[in-house]
Amino acid sequence: MPELYYKSAADLSRLLASGEISARELIQSVIDRTQNVEEKVHAFLRFDPEAALAKAAQCDERRSAGKSLGPLDGIPVALKDLICESGQGLTCGSRILEKYVSPYDATCVAKLKENGTILWGRMNMDEFAMGSSTENSGYQNTANPWDVSRIPGGSSGGSAAAVAAGETIAALGSDTGGSIRQPASLCGVVGLKPSYGLVSRYGLAAFASSLDQIGPITRTVEDSALLLQAIAGYDTLDSTSYQADIPDYTASLNSAPKPWKLGLPKEYFEEGLDPQIRQLVEKVIDFYKSEGCQIIEVSLPHTNLALPVYYVLAPAEASSNLARYDGVRYSHRSKQANDHVGLYFKSRGEGFGPEVKRRIILGTYVLSSGYYDAYYLRAQKVRTLIRNDFLEAFKQVDALITPVSPTAAFKIGERSGDPLSMYLSDIYTLSVNLAGLPGISVPCGFNSDKMPVGVQLIGQPYREAELLSIAHLYDSVHRFGMEHPVL
Repeated sequence: MPELYYKSAADLSRLLASGEISARELIQSVIDRTQNVEEKVHAFLRFDPEAALAKAAQCDERRSAGKSLGPLDGIPVALKDLICESGQGLTCGSRILEKYVSPYDATCVAKLKENGTILWGRMNMDEFAMGSSTENSGYQNTANPWDVSRIPGGSSGGSAAAVAAGETIAALGSDTGGSIRQPASLCGVVGLKPSYGLVSRYGLAAFASSLDQIGPITRTVEDSALLLQAIAGYDTLDSTSYQADIPDYTASLNSAPKPWKLGLPKEYFEEGLDPQIRQLVEKVIDFYKSEGCQIIEVSLPHTNLALPVYYVLAPAEASSNLARYDGVRYSHRSKQANDHVGLYFKSRGEGFGPEVKRRIILGTYVLSSGYYDAYYLRAQKVRTLIRNDFLEAFKQVDALITPVSPTAAFKIGERSGDPLSMYLSDIYTLSVNLAGLPGISVPCGFNSDKMPVGVQLIGQPYREAELLSIAHLYDSVHRFGMEHPVL
């Protein structure tokens, strides 16, 4: 039997419910695993074994009294370090927030606590979620558990690496342009980016507010359904929260009507895609054909504009959001300043890393007088065209199949000096955020270097139940996310 730390959340939930294992046994297994491999992976910024064991004892008491809080009661879940947890540090991977302690829980954290999950550690990330490799962290580089000389993806690299390495059972990340799906693909686990507004952003440190979305990183699609069930729903504390009835995602995994019509956007299979990744995605397409699904080629004609649109809109919103880190209230305060203007400049200069500075400068430029209409306003109009492309395609199909990343994980440092090459890592994921759609990365095999590869399924707005069902059909047969790296 695999070690407890490598089992799925759904399987562990059943073992906890039957009494075959205790929450204390489970968290001790995860703690031991983390202490054994963390020096190689560097996924965590902080973790607290004593607090986790105390929470596990409470879970066991509830279960023994017949008062379980549900299927996630006792399941360890890690948090990307830009999600607020009361009394815990919140760095966003940045030195500017090195000493900040969150005074409240994010809505998704409050919901996890209501479901009895054991919050297990704060995960490394690209600074303020700006990056695709977790090399932009102000603290450390996280390694890919399948090859520690390679990047885990980003910006939720710590979350994905920890799940892949068995250092947690599941994790929450955030996705602004692919930051859940891309690292999930590169680390061989499942990553779900929900529709914009389905999961409350209250308590999520903002990068780009119209693009950010919290979502789960897990070993299986079933586990993602369990996590999404817990964190989804309308929240009056988030003005962009979507009012919708939340279905039973787990129950719908095997009950959705099929076969489906699945679309292949021709623009996602052109030059730049690694031939081995193309081959693995084509095997996924063949599987759905064998299940009776109809495969239809579709066109998303404005796909080539997604990257420039994203790198106008996201930095513009970041420039606005990150203005609050001013050295006056709760962020790093420079000791070198002589006046209030110097305090602002020096505090930000010392606290922010080079990638964050690059994007703030770019965002401030496109919002500046004389350039707003030429760049920001025009980008918003093209964003509408990109969303309309998807809505037009969904008149023909139920979901889309695409690659997640044009390559598998590359070597640490390989692209550090080439920002454009790094930005292209998210070429297949950016559009989903611009259009506010749900997308999921599901492991679909390994390349010749034995590095994992994921396939992306893109669903219709707020139809996560259908998207999860489509993804589960493949995942339940192949279960590549349950394969383990040797560390």
